[in-house]
Amino acid sequence: MDASTAARGSGRLSVRAFVRNRRALVGLGIVAVIAAFCFVGPLLYRTDQVTVRLDLADLSPGSAYPLGTDASGYDVLGRLMAGGRSSLELGFAVAFTTSVIGTLYGAVAGYLGGLVDAVMMRVIDTFLAVPGIVLLLMMVSMFTPTLWGIVLLLSLLSWLGAARLVRGEVLTLRTREFVQAARMMGGTGGRIVLRHLVPNAAGVIIVSGTFTIADSILTLSALSFLGLGLPPPHADWGTMLSAGLNSLYDGYWWLVYPPAGILIVTVVAFNLIGDAVHDALDVRLQRR
Repeated sequence: MDASTAARGSGRLSVRAFVRNRRALVGLGIVAVIAAFCFVGPLLYRTDQVTVRLDLADLSPGSAYPLGTDASGYDVLGRLMAGGRSSLELGFAVAFTTSVIGTLYGAVAGYLGGLVDAVMMRVIDTFLAVPGIVLLLMMVSMFTPTLWGIVLLLSLLSWLGAARLVRGEVLTLRTREFVQAARMMGGTGGRIVLRHLVPNAAGVIIVSGTFTIADSILTLSALSFLGLGLPPPHADWGTMLSAGLNSLYDGYWWLVYPPAGILIVTVVAFNLIGDAVHDALDVRLQRR
């Protein structure tokens, strides 16, 4: 059995284990519902999230506004949709960028090994020695925050962990028979990394990317809570939560509990998916 056939067999085994995992199905279902709420919802429930309407400020939930309005007169339900769209776009963008950079860096380090690997890992250790949140706060406070600017900053900080995970996986894969066979057949280092090592490390990459989505959404919420999130009229769940806490003691519960609840549910859903992918990968490795 060649490497490609074995990889396909292991992939099918992992998919079956993932589909049979109830946590995976629950997590996927929740993410699908939230994605539909954020991206399809605004097409069905249209609201104005740009114009400030102080005459409609702090209205309690009712037939006209199912979740009430905030201090600027924005419809809270529509604000949840707009904020979720920004949060999900950021999470997926950071996960994709982080996976690409971290995978290539870690795969090259693990494949080459020796002095090159030692130097590349020391670079990662140097960056990890600096508290990421402190560096992020400094950068955001120096520049005007934008969605893609925050994506770039989070990506520059998040790829380090992915690189370490992929490097560790590649260190175990590079001694396997199919890699040795590829070398004997004259395969170049780049071809071996891209065609053999990276595909076989896909499970680790997917797990890392899934958790990165949840971490990125939480980080954006933390920045917004500190007043360093997206500027108005952009919305995200952290900004809504931060603004709502100022009015919680006045009895405006609808400004806090909806964004807090959907934020918690979203992060938990992505963590469930990540755990399920990890378990499916463990099943594949056990069968090997």
